This record gives sequence, structure tokens and C-alpha cells, in this order.
Amino acid sequence: MKKIHYIIAFIAFGTLLSFQEATKTSEKEINWLTIEEAIELQKKDPRKIIMDVYTNWCGPCKMLDKNTFHNEDVVDYINENYYAVKFNAEGNDSVTYKEKNFSNPNYDPAKANRRNSAHEFTRFLKVRAYPTMVFFDEEANFIAPISGYLKPQQLELYLKLFQSDKYKEMDTQEKFNKYYKTFKPTFKE
Repeated sequence: MKKIHYIIAFIAFGTLLSFQEATKTSEKEINWLTIEEAIELQKKDPRKIIMDVYTNWCGPCKMLDKNTFHNEDVVDYINENYYAVKFNAEGNDSVTYKEKNFSNPNYDPAKANRRNSAHEFTRFLKVRAYPTMVFFDEEANFIAPISGYLKPQQLELYLKLFQSDKYKEMDTQEKFNKYYKTFKPTFKE
């Protein structure tokens, strides 16, 4: 009888370890900043900026954060090549960008975790869907927004496109399609 208990305990322990391994996310974290902090850092060490524009109520935003922004390859690549900014598209923070101040005058604290008023900076960036990743160059000039939930390899395509400046060559859909078709992802899913 003791032998069966040991076998059951051993199987249960093995199952627990397998479950923990399967549900484990990267221990590493992206070094999130504000847009002002990222722009200040650009003065000393020029890098592009990736901004995660999210809302508190957005399910795909939460999935992006959990599944993509905690992927070890994504974390490493962003921390090495970009300044990463998290921005609540319906939040109440004041933002200064290019000497212009942005706020959310219609923000309602009672709706902090529900749909709220869009922030002026969200409108300025022409963000119309959540999540959206907005890319800026080394001088904090707007490059492009990429909307929607992206898996690590899907985000990798854009991270490497903008980081390498290949986007500057893509003035037609055909050129982007060629890049897309020949792109070989290396990030693990």
C-alpha cells in the first residue's frame, strides 16, 4: 500500500512540475518608462521607442502584455534595442511631447477600469484601436502605429523592421509584402 502512495505522490509531483513549467512566463521584464523618460534617455543613448498604447478594460491588451511582452526573446530584444513606453490611452496622466502638453480633461475616475475618455495624446497619435504599438525614431519622431494583438514572432517582424530602418525603403505595399514573405523569425513563441 505504501508503494502505491509513493507512486501516486511521485506522479502528482511530476504533474505539478510539468504544469509549472507549462505556465511559467519569463522572469525577465521589459524596462517600461514614460515617454518623457524615454526622450530624455535618447539624448545620451539614441534608440528608437516602442510605445504600448493600452486600456485597463482591453482583453487583447492584457493578452499582449502576458503572452508577448513577457516572452524572453521579446523582452531581451526590446531592452537591448528600444526604449519601451507603456501608455494608458484612457488614463489621467499628463504627457509632454515635443514641447506640447497633453491631458485627459474628460477623464472620469469612476470609470478607471471601464471605458473612459480617450487621452489627448491618444488622439494626437491617431490611435483608434487597442492595443496599438506606436514606434518613434531616435529623435522621438513618430514612425508608425501597429494595431492589434501580436504574438512574439509577429511583433518581431516590426521590431526588426523599424530598428534596422528598412521601413524607410518601403514606399509601396509590394515592398512590404516582399519583406514580410522573406522575413525569418527567430523568437520562440
